[in-house]
Amino acid sequence: MEIDFEKGDGLVPAIIQDVDTMDVLMLGYMNEKAYEETLKTKLVTFYSRSKQRLWTKGEESGNTLDFHSIEVDCDNDTLLVKARPNGPTCHTGTTTCWGDTASNQFGVIEQLERIINDRKINPSEASYVSSLFEKGMNKIVQKVGEEAVEVVIESKDDNEELFLNESADLLFHYLILLRAKGFSINNVLEVLKDRRN
Repeated sequence: MEIDFEKGDGLVPAIIQDVDTMDVLMLGYMNEKAYEETLKTKLVTFYSRSKQRLWTKGEESGNTLDFHSIEVDCDNDTLLVKARPNGPTCHTGTTTCWGDTASNQFGVIEQLERIINDRKINPSEASYVSSLFEKGMNKIVQKVGEEAVEVVIESKDDNEELFLNESADLLFHYLILLRAKGFSINNVLEVLKDRRN
């Protein structure tokens, strides 16, 4: 990966994004040493313009950013760093530097879809998802139906934990069904967007 550190007098902007929720958490700056330190320690490290030194996020607060991946933009002068935050990212105590703007965790769904797709392409005997794909469409549809009925049953009671667990099971199996049919949740969202217009 070629990064043009010279364009910004040795610094490039680094946009930090939550790898799970896809929320933009903060903006910092990296020089070449900060970039190398991030890769080495797996903790997101910046060059602090105010302190004039390398600064690992959370070195005082403990709210570190566990490094996941890094990409450079088309001009080679801006970084997109995906990380997993350990606590609030902003020094004010909010989730992001723009306040508590945490999304509804669609990133988790994308992550689940990647895992489901991998289990379909690379089956494993130990994988429940792989076993459903191996048993075929009838078994997958049956599981979706069973989970839907369980959601309906739990919605009539007052046990919130059971209701949410059954809802999670239904969503999980629905994602498997979508993949089995060759679709993703984005295809469903597009239909909903079209209906909104």
